Amino acid sequence: MSIDGLPCRCLLSMSDVHNFIQSCMIAVGTKPNHAKDLADVLVDGDNKGHLSHGLNRLDMYVNDIKSGICAKEGEPVISKSTVATTLVDGKNLLGPVVGNFCMKLAISKAKDVGIGWVVAHGSNHFGVASYYSMQALNHKFIGMSYTNTSPLVVATRAKECTLGTNPISVAAPAKDKNNFVLDMATSAVALGKVELQHRRGEKMPLGWGSNAEGKASNDPAEILNGGGLLPIGGLETTGGYKGYGLAMMVEVFCGILSGSHYSKHIRAWKSQTGQIADLGQCFVAIDPGCFASGFEERMADLLNIHRNLEPSVPGQAVLTAGDPEREHMAKCSKYGGIPYPINVINFMNSMAKELGVTLLRTDRTVKP
Repeated sequence: MSIDGLPCRCLLSMSDVHNFIQSCMIAVGTKPNHAKDLADVLVDGDNKGHLSHGLNRLDMYVNDIKSGICAKEGEPVISKSTVATTLVDGKNLLGPVVGNFCMKLAISKAKDVGIGWVVAHGSNHFGVASYYSMQALNHKFIGMSYTNTSPLVVATRAKECTLGTNPISVAAPAKDKNNFVLDMATSAVALGKVELQHRRGEKMPLGWGSNAEGKASNDPAEILNGGGLLPIGGLETTGGYKGYGLAMMVEVFCGILSGSHYSKHIRAWKSQTGQIADLGQCFVAIDPGCFASGFEERMADLLNIHRNLEPSVPGQAVLTAGDPEREHMAKCSKYGGIPYPINVINFMNSMAKELGVTLLRTDRTVKP
């Protein structure tokens, strides 16, 4: 499909995508409120431009519910609690259900005592991490969220994948809502980027991944067949050990603190073995009002110092964390919807046919 010879994308309203996700999840037995939680976070990811963590992932959640690997009944349970901390048992429910429960608790505690630190075990993939950290912004709090994930990353000097991409998200409120929103994996790149290079038959930059012997490779096939991703920084000589350390830090906050599976004990990515994920996750809310006054004003000044820097490449403005997502959201608002690759829509519609769900429309298009 193209316009004027250029490839184009299907344009879908956020409400249509939201309803589609809910309908597919309800069709496989998910409780309506749980299906809504999932739809909220997947649409949020797509609206921010993180298409790898939105509608594109719906089949994974559908299959987890259909197979019974992920529970569809029950609610998260508090196992242990103090005025500032809580340990939650996610009861193997959908990750967004657990994430929303935990972040709500963290915010409530921050209102009472200035900080809330909540960790969960028994959770599943929860979508984009910033969806949870940003909930704190509604209360003018700093929010943080972390999760461990299936082992895809090779530790510095090692051969075996023993760490996940273990994302970090920190959201901090600034004056006029020009907030700081960091959302990053602790791997050099996402696995999807390696897969894309492989489909194109193209080599990758050195520093993205290593082969089965732990040696840096620019061949996507070697990374996908027995190798693994490298941490942020890539090779040891370029600071990869720092990304390795950050991934371990996330594991401390999530897997070790919560008592969940961790490191190579977590099931392989998209595993068909029937093993539950039992992911560990961490959610934090902090009231900056407990510290020096004027936080939002100083935060805005810090961001503006960097946004107003003279760019090294003319026409390419210096950005701060959260700016690319804001730009994508503005684009979606201008379009009146979210642009999706046609192959994603076709795949989701084939799944919808099997579930008896109304198909997504493909008649609206836009240039990417």
